[in-house]
Order: sequence, then C-alpha cells, then structure tokens
Amino acid sequence: MVTIYEKKPGLSRRELLKRGSVGALLVISGSAVISPEHAWGLQTSALKPETMATLIQMARDIYPHDQVPDKYYAIAVKAHDEQADKDPAHKDLIEKGIADLDLKSGKDGYTGLGWEEQRVAVLREIEDTPFFQAVRGGLVVGLYNQKEVWPIFGYEGESYSKGGYMARGFDDIEWL
Repeated sequence: MVTIYEKKPGLSRRELLKRGSVGALLVISGSAVISPEHAWGLQTSALKPETMATLIQMARDIYPHDQVPDKYYAIAVKAHDEQADKDPAHKDLIEKGIADLDLKSGKDGYTGLGWEEQRVAVLREIEDTPFFQAVRGGLVVGLYNQKEVWPIFGYEGESYSKGGYMARGFDDIEWL
C-alpha cells in the first residue's frame, strides 16, 4: 500500500523553525537594538535603530550561517554606524539604501518579509548598487575577523605562533 501525503496549507514544523530562529526578536528602543532572548544590545549613535535592525537582517541574508548568533552580525554592521558618525556621505548612503530596500520590499519593509527567499530576491535586485556593495564588503571583514566566531567555523586561527602548519598535521590523511 502506498501512502500519499498531501501538502497542507500553512507552515510546516521545519519552516516554522527555520523562519522563527533567525533574527526573530529584535526590539527597537530609543537609540538601541536589543535582543532580549539572547541578552545583548547595540547602541547606535548616527544611524536609526530601525536601520541597524534591517542591516542585521540583511547581513544574515547575505552571509547566512544558522549557527552564528545575531550578536556577531550586529557587531559586524556596527562599523557602518561608527563610520556614519564621522562621514555624513556614508550615513546618507546607508539610510537611503535601507529606505530603498524597504520600498522595494513592500508595505512592511525588508524586515517584514517573512521568508528568506523573498528577502534574497529583493537583495538580488540591488546587488549592483554602491549601498549593497558597501554593506557586503564591510561584512567580509566585520563578520569573519571576529575571533569569537572562528571556533564556530572550525578555524583555529593563525598557525605561526603554534609552530606553523608543517608541524601541525597539514598532511594528516588518516581519514582516507
């Protein structure tokens, strides 16, 4: 006997978990973005907290790593707030870029899009803009240069101070 499962409308358990676990609870209060679930907060000085919350979600969508907590994405995009504090042109680039992103995303804005596929589709529309390139370029350094995330990816850091790669098993092929 063959059982045929019909797809039921609504969210599957897997989709609910996938959708709800990434950036689900960011509270915007005054000039701060707060994650009460994970006990971290981010103070803003030049950019609006709503802009920072959108940048955090955008960072997650550009470089998606489910195992990396939001706080590391927040640290990575904080550099845009610091640069905007010193450079009005950068502040204008980021604020206008987020406004354009929200406009392209519909009435609830970019963070209001519930599905990652929808957000990625909007990002693909703007991927050639100076705004997107500035955010993406800053993330490469801002996210992956944080020593706290290295163990999550299995990277042990530089090897020179530990004797180099030659003496540390670079040629270990026991897995063969």
